[in-house]
Amino acid sequence: MSSSKLSNIQKAAVLLISLGTRGAARIFQNLSEDEIEKITIEISKLKHISRDARLSVYEEAYQMSIANDCIAKGGEGYAKIVLEEALGKEKANEILDKVKVVMGKNGPFEVLDKIDTNQICSFLQQEQPQTIALILAHLDSEKAAQILCALPETLQAEVVVRIATMSQTSPDIINQIEAVIKDKLAGTFNTDLHAIGGAKSVAEVLNFVDRGTEKNILETLEEKEHTLAEEIKKLMFVFEDIVHVEDKSMQKVLKEIDTGDISVALKAASEDVKNKIFKNISSRAAEMIKEELEFMGPVRLKVVEEAQQKIVNVVRRLEEEGEIVITGRGANEDELIV
Repeated sequence: MSSSKLSNIQKAAVLLISLGTRGAARIFQNLSEDEIEKITIEISKLKHISRDARLSVYEEAYQMSIANDCIAKGGEGYAKIVLEEALGKEKANEILDKVKVVMGKNGPFEVLDKIDTNQICSFLQQEQPQTIALILAHLDSEKAAQILCALPETLQAEVVVRIATMSQTSPDIINQIEAVIKDKLAGTFNTDLHAIGGAKSVAEVLNFVDRGTEKNILETLEEKEHTLAEEIKKLMFVFEDIVHVEDKSMQKVLKEIDTGDISVALKAASEDVKNKIFKNISSRAAEMIKEELEFMGPVRLKVVEEAQQKIVNVVRRLEEEGEIVITGRGANEDELIV
């Protein structure tokens, strides 16, 4: 496998393998659990990396390290001068763009965060669904939700499908789209090849839209992309989200769940989730479940997840029927039945 075909996570995996176990362990101490998990998966997948590919990864890491150091010492302008002298203008710009993405600067379409939603919509309605999807996938979920709600209903579901099935987008395509936006709205952008979109991205956006828009999109998806619709539904409300269910609603949910399933579901639950459930059942039931958890032996993860999914399914069904309330869902509380 050549270095040009490696993702950033795979490149990180190559570097950590090269550092050895002790060096990798020290790096892991400064990473988040999510980052460690992703890199560990890639390390386990890597079978053979050519010598040239490894050297290319080392060189890129070295160049980015120099760029970071230069920015820290003298700012972006200083870094640009040093890198251009060492690597040439084209390579220097490439490295700086990558560094700015890593540092969270100048993300793609960042200028749209400061533009009025109606202005963005009037401009986007003239664009192809794929273009709209690409832009929304790069925006903050709440901002993307506002724009999605303002789009014509006939366009909403199609855009959602494009976001969900999106994987990687080349810098050239993004640059072309950004050039159009720049002409109309002004701004400067920098980007690098990176993964964006997917069902999770759609779910995060739909969590902020109003229920009418959500219903229209999901019903259309049910007809055209049933599997995708089900995947999005599962991601829109996960077990840990029950902390956002109002107490009266939570009590209604738990009445439909067997105490045995509740105990198993709580086997791998956070303290916040446990407290949410315990305060919405009788003290006697809570004590019984706590005692059962204390003496419960090992349980397969699949069994725990199935028990948690039973609770999630009841929550989604009762919410769809208008029987319960989940906070932070973008709906008008006056229209919901507690």
